[in-house]
Amino acid sequence: MTDAPVGGGTDTVPVGPAGPTKKAILAGLRWTSLRLRLVVVFGAVALTAAVSASGIAYWLNREAVLTRTQDSALDSFKQEMQNRAAVLPLRPRQDDLRTTARQMAGDNTGDNVLLLGEDSEGKQIVGASDPDAFALKDVPDALRQAVNERQKVTSGNRYPYHLFWQRTERDGKPYLVGGTRITGGGPTGYLFKSLDQERADLNSLAWSLGIATGLALIGSALLAQAAATTVLRPVQRLGEAARRLGEGRLGTRLRVSGTDELADLSRTFNSAAESLQKRVADMSAREESSRRFVADMSHELRTPLTALTAVTEILEDEAENLDPMIAPAVTLVVSETRRLNELVENLMEVTRFDAGTARLVLDDVDVADQVTACIDARAWLDAVELDAERGTMARLDPRRLDVILANLIGNALKHGGSPVRVAVRTEGDELVIEVRDHGPGIPEDVLPHVFDRFYKASASRPRSEGSGLGLSIAMENAHIHGGDITARNVPDGGAMFVLRLPRDGSEAADRDADGDGAGGGGGAR
Repeated sequence: MTDAPVGGGTDTVPVGPAGPTKKAILAGLRWTSLRLRLVVVFGAVALTAAVSASGIAYWLNREAVLTRTQDSALDSFKQEMQNRAAVLPLRPRQDDLRTTARQMAGDNTGDNVLLLGEDSEGKQIVGASDPDAFALKDVPDALRQAVNERQKVTSGNRYPYHLFWQRTERDGKPYLVGGTRITGGGPTGYLFKSLDQERADLNSLAWSLGIATGLALIGSALLAQAAATTVLRPVQRLGEAARRLGEGRLGTRLRVSGTDELADLSRTFNSAAESLQKRVADMSAREESSRRFVADMSHELRTPLTALTAVTEILEDEAENLDPMIAPAVTLVVSETRRLNELVENLMEVTRFDAGTARLVLDDVDVADQVTACIDARAWLDAVELDAERGTMARLDPRRLDVILANLIGNALKHGGSPVRVAVRTEGDELVIEVRDHGPGIPEDVLPHVFDRFYKASASRPRSEGSGLGLSIAMENAHIHGGDITARNVPDGGAMFVLRLPRDGSEAADRDADGDGAGGGGGAR
């Protein structure tokens, strides 16, 4: 891709599917906050759904397994009570109860039966299939009370005693305890069945559901990554196009594919970019026209100004011989002609900066001598204090340095008053020149605008001796050297302008020779 000039071709950034470039791959691997949020949201939704589904599945399966096991065990126990315990004598012996209990328990591993009856003497006797595994104390009191409680026989309740059950734990293991008694004075029976196998099956189911939940979470993360990549790739391309547009590549456009919201956003971006490109092109054309007008006007004014300058010089030489009534007018004409001539020269200089045709003519300069020459040429020796060591050498454009110094010192004398102090020092490869006055300083609201073109601090005196271009031209000359000028107020009174220039302007001169002109603008206090 190439940078498109204003009004020229376009850079097209695809917004639909395209082959991944190295940059796109690296961008895809980088976890932006939006991508992270998408993955987290997908993960949270998937985790919630998986946990909910697993929880419901586990609960349903648990109830189904336990209900099936319990119903089967209780039905079998009830049937055994009817087939075996009911045929026992009304006053059985303990051995009869024990034998019958063992027969009722049968070969079912984990099943234990306990029969409770009365012997011939009316004493309670107990017969258990395995006394060490199941004793009467293992039966919950609430269950024993429910089993022994005689129910009222009605049309809806045919039997005075019913089968009751309860789930309990012993030594951390789950058990099912059921009990009933024979109507008519027969023995009472209790079943003690281990549910350890069912718990193992349910734990296995829980692990399976947990693994399924983890796989669902991983799958959702991968799905979120894919979705985020699909959604964010056009957004990233839109951001890249916006950055190019911000860098001045006004021909940047997005290649649109599809009819979704992102495609609409891309069309809106292209429309805005096209409108911006047109506006910038129009503004550039008007600015170029204005520059050409100023340059042409300045050139056209030079010829009559040359003639006027020659005439005013003659009038100035003859001022002492003129009528006293005419002499002030002649002095005014001479002063205003010089001011107009200076303004035209400044406008010419500004147009050269704007057109990028200003160039440096470098020479090795003793900065102290250069500052002294500038002050001496303008008869400022009595008003300026110089703090500079001779032998401070720099490779600069002497003429442009003189323009900078003349504007800074002249501005300080005009608005700050004498004494003006000029200090020269070096900081590494940088030349620093400070120009300080002892006047009232610069108003805080004026400081940001002191280098604006045609800017004057006092609106009440728009017509003054200055053109409002002096500090602007000083800043332009600093920029073309690769330097800068800053302005600030000094705490103990006065204003200070600090000029910073590289001691070797060769790099700036080479850059200008390659076509990079200086730009900027400014004014005067």
